[in-house]
Amino acid sequence: MGEEGGFEVIKKAILNLSLCHEEHIGTSYGEGNGRRLTAQHETTNIDIFSRVMLRRIVANRGCSFRVGRNTKRQGKGYLEDVRPVSNMKPYIVTSLHSETTII
Repeated sequence: MGEEGGFEVIKKAILNLSLCHEEHIGTSYGEGNGRRLTAQHETTNIDIFSRVMLRRIVANRGCSFRVGRNTKRQGKGYLEDVRPVSNMKPYIVTSLHSETTII
């Protein structure tokens, strides 16, 4: 993601994560997400991972994933998954991300 052509890798990772959205939200992303992810106050809806969001991921605070303008501009960088809450289990979430995007 941080090398040349990384923006395409980021888009593919988001697509792969979108396919596992319900499983990840339901099992591992922490308690209280239903109260936090309401589609209000610059959050996404917990029940929806819209494919349309993949077209508008750059600088969009209402998506499940955030990608900064510099990442798009430079064609490489990082993504931020805003779905896990602070009480999530970090090793489980990291494992899910790795299994879904790398393996």
